[in-house]
Amino acid sequence: MADLLGRPLRVTVWNEFVQEKSDPKVQAIYPAGIHAVVADALREHLAGQVTTRLATLDQDEHGLTREVLDTTDVLVWWGHLAHDRVSDDVVDRVASRVLRGMGLVVLHSGHFSKIFRRLMGTSCRLRWREGNDRELVWTVKPSHPISLGVPSPIIIPQQEMYGEFFDIPTPDELIFVSTFSGGEVFRSGCCFYRGHGRVFYFSPGDQDYPVYHHPDIRRVLANGVAWAASDRATLLEDYAPEYCPDHWFEPKAEAEPGENDHGVHPVG
Repeated sequence: MADLLGRPLRVTVWNEFVQEKSDPKVQAIYPAGIHAVVADALREHLAGQVTTRLATLDQDEHGLTREVLDTTDVLVWWGHLAHDRVSDDVVDRVASRVLRGMGLVVLHSGHFSKIFRRLMGTSCRLRWREGNDRELVWTVKPSHPISLGVPSPIIIPQQEMYGEFFDIPTPDELIFVSTFSGGEVFRSGCCFYRGHGRVFYFSPGDQDYPVYHHPDIRRVLANGVAWAASDRATLLEDYAPEYCPDHWFEPKAEAEPGENDHGVHPVG
């Protein structure tokens, strides 16, 4: 991707960064925040091809100013407790950028974020259970770039259960399906195309378990970011209707030698 763009991929990793500062258990697993661990995974697997920036809820405009988004190729989103605290203006801004070509990777409980629900157009509700469930992440599209170098199944010894029914539109591409110790199944790796942008939802990961330290999960995160990036050097402009008179697409007849633009020979 860096070769296509002629520069490193610019990734902003966003995290509400709430529980890591208030819950000792979560702080012990992710002392610098989940966003820091995710960014480290990207640098590990995309070394020399990516630059990362961190943004959090408590920053001005949640760290997602126009200037930040204007220099972001892919935005990674993690949220859990503070979905309702995200400004609608910021959601509007992010949604517009995705439709124009910015990639978006939504992680775990980010399924209920304002931005994901906006882009999906559904409730994005699911079944869930807190407990020491084992999750097996099965690859169902091994030819897809996101599954490159990933074993099937990925074995996660301890994880929160997410189960069907998951109220999302039918994915444009389904990459992973998870099974849990209770017998539940879940569409855990889903790709969507929205406007000119690509969206990857990946559910494995939780603040109470060290899932983002798992080597195979870290590989999926990097693969997902690389896939979500557009190969355009700059994003497209916002779409605006354009008036097109009859036959606007037909090429104009070439003028005869010596004629002006109106097909008339000049005098003199």
